[in-house]
Amino acid sequence: MTETNIPQQKLSSETTVNSGDVELAVTAYGEPHNPTIILIHGYPDSSPVWDPVVDILQHHFHVVTYDVRGCGRSTEPAWMWDYSLNKLSEDLQAVMRAVCPTQPVHLLAHDWGSIQTWESVTDHRMKPRIASYTSISGPCLDHIGLWIRNNMASGKMKALAEVAGQAASSWSVYAFQLPFLAPSAWKMGLDKAWPGILKRMEGQEVEENPTQRRDGVNGINLYRANIIPRVSNPRLRQTDVPVQLLVPTKDKFVTPAMVESCYPYAQNIWRRDVDASHWVVKSHAEWVANCVSEFVEFVESGRESPNLAKARVNQES
Repeated sequence: MTETNIPQQKLSSETTVNSGDVELAVTAYGEPHNPTIILIHGYPDSSPVWDPVVDILQHHFHVVTYDVRGCGRSTEPAWMWDYSLNKLSEDLQAVMRAVCPTQPVHLLAHDWGSIQTWESVTDHRMKPRIASYTSISGPCLDHIGLWIRNNMASGKMKALAEVAGQAASSWSVYAFQLPFLAPSAWKMGLDKAWPGILKRMEGQEVEENPTQRRDGVNGINLYRANIIPRVSNPRLRQTDVPVQLLVPTKDKFVTPAMVESCYPYAQNIWRRDVDASHWVVKSHAEWVANCVSEFVEFVESGRESPNLAKARVNQES
């Protein structure tokens, strides 16, 4: 397990990685000879959201963060469709080649970072490059589409109620499809109000993000380029990569059914629940870092701790 009483110290190096016509701002921490963990942030965040987790992990691992296209210090593409899952997977592959060109890497992702990372984890061509995947509050859109299709086809009231409940939880999905309302909200002051909104919703103090307006506006394209195409026409996406699900049980945006939608399609799953809300990467950074450390050490060594063994999902039951 990670030792958390080590004095906080950030030793980092910054670089720019080209992915097509986009330049990605990448920061690496720790020693390159240690196992590499790449962290992918969600919406409407940028890579500094990971700082509390990085502060812990960097002492034992080579930790890499990057601003996804259109966010933070990364450049933005020209078209909405350039935010497709395929393009986002290409970005991750470019970062992999730059920071760890020969060895498999471990992935940790949150929110939209997790949604987009499923695209790579379920791509059989990338299997040799991915050692493990820890997903927080971000399901695979294809799995969600298949889950909705199967529940609707069953006609059972319980299943239909689950679909309706998920629709009610996903209000942001519908709001961000509106062509003018969502970008205008960020431009008219939502960026300044965002820390206060998070404090009321999550009970957390959040530092002001200098690129929040840009992150909010550009990130809307993630919804528009991917939600309807993938959920309405889902593909069969499977993986045998070791997958760890970290589940904040008070998440207002991702229901348990969404988390569990991957069960039929991932062969090796571990799940850990925590009494926390959506932005668990900030509120419970030590817990997240410890879970990831234990999982990575298991995948690297083959030695499974008793706590991790208890977290295995028995998919035959």
